[in-house]
Amino acid sequence: MVIHAYPGRVTKRLTARVAIGLALAVTVLSGCSSEGASTDCGLDACTVTFDRGVEANASVLGVDAKLVGVDGDKVTVEVAGEQLTLTVGQQGTDVSGLNVTLESVNDDQVVVKIAR
Repeated sequence: MVIHAYPGRVTKRLTARVAIGLALAVTVLSGCSSEGASTDCGLDACTVTFDRGVEANASVLGVDAKLVGVDGDKVTVEVAGEQLTLTVGQQGTDVSGLNVTLESVNDDQVVVKIAR
């Protein structure tokens, strides 16, 4: 039989580790920024809604994403320094270990999903 001389210390260490883990998760999830765009991120994917008519960009999942242009149903975005031309319904395009998909495009916004 093992008797712990300081059982309170074990509980405090475990609580501290859980708190650190939660703080790290919050940092990862909030590690995005944008201008002229809004982001909705989870652990492995972000949906970026770019406003049209402004210089729209976002930083998500460790890469920069920028709306370059829209021509009808074709959208050009720059992700991790690479320009991609996407259409709605097209299979995702891989860039820098991420999969980029055009979710929707209208007169006001362009919605792109970037996933690991």
